[in-house]
Amino acid sequence: MILSEASTAHTPGRYRGVRAWLILLAALVVCMVAVGGATRMTGSGLSITEWRPVTGAVPPLSAEAWAAEFDKYKGTPQYQILNQGMGIADFKVIYAWEWGHRMLGRVLGLVFFLPLAWFWWRGALDRRLGLGLLALGALGGLQGAIGWIMVASGLQPGMTAVAPLKLTLHLTTASLILGVLVWLATGLRQRAPEPAPAGLRNGAYAVAALVLVQIALGGLVAGSRAGLVYNTWPTMDGLFVPPLSMLFAVTPWFENFVDNVTLVQFDHRIAAYLLLALAFVHAIDATWRRPGTGIARRAWAVAGLVLAQAVLGVTTLLLAVPLWAGLSHQVFAMVVLIMAVVHARLTVAQAARPVPTGAASPAFGFEYLGAAR
Repeated sequence: MILSEASTAHTPGRYRGVRAWLILLAALVVCMVAVGGATRMTGSGLSITEWRPVTGAVPPLSAEAWAAEFDKYKGTPQYQILNQGMGIADFKVIYAWEWGHRMLGRVLGLVFFLPLAWFWWRGALDRRLGLGLLALGALGGLQGAIGWIMVASGLQPGMTAVAPLKLTLHLTTASLILGVLVWLATGLRQRAPEPAPAGLRNGAYAVAALVLVQIALGGLVAGSRAGLVYNTWPTMDGLFVPPLSMLFAVTPWFENFVDNVTLVQFDHRIAAYLLLALAFVHAIDATWRRPGTGIARRAWAVAGLVLAQAVLGVTTLLLAVPLWAGLSHQVFAMVVLIMAVVHARLTVAQAARPVPTGAASPAFGFEYLGAAR
């Protein structure tokens, strides 16, 4: 059964279990991003050449099965161009990374849909929230398909890695799913958010949106391996702004944004500067308009995390992207996104009308209405 909003919207504690579940899902998505990043950086993503959502859950269990999987990998351009002579022991290592990434995706799907069915059956979800979660589940299923499309792009003749644009789509979709989970979980808090002027609210939204854009640009850097060139800062091998002949060396011009490592890295740098500036301007604005409040403290927390991520990004670049630094940079981006979304969710518009006398708990009621939007 599905209880109506009217009968349940102001029930304290009703969503405690749902919120804990959403937080667990968000943690699993971060784990997926971490394992996916390690899979990419170790060159393991093309080790499994087939998409078998059900039967692929069982890894090779015999020497013959391992030999068969290895033979499939030997037919890929990655093996023939980069990994000629690789032994079965090394193959098992890269296979384990890709299998673990796919298996974690299956676990995430079960952790999403089984509790969703339970909460829905128990009436713990209103209709709007339930349908929103179903849409999110559909996006998660689409993400699995995007993952395979990405892998398939790396199995084409002459390819030794996945297509940068498809890797970016895969990472951005994962980040979007994480953002929605955090938004929903934050909206189910029992304490009311602090109303803020429209300028502060829009600033919080802009920071969160630019964090997502920067993650997408980072995906292009990772996919095109643009972090392995111009390993200097603050200049790019002595140039603060490369000439147009370098930024748009590829024809047609729009392909430079994906395939030209100079422009790809330059875009990521510029977006980082913009994000850093916006985060600190927003924090200063929040301190000026709402000194000593949670809004100001959260804004400074976001700005601090953005600064730490920028320092980590520069370090990663200067060290030519070692595994630990590249993986830390990718995972910490998820931390920045989480904090930015929490801040945006809790920074709401000032109430336009007073709460009627005798109404149910104004704090939880206001919070619930925000969560249902």
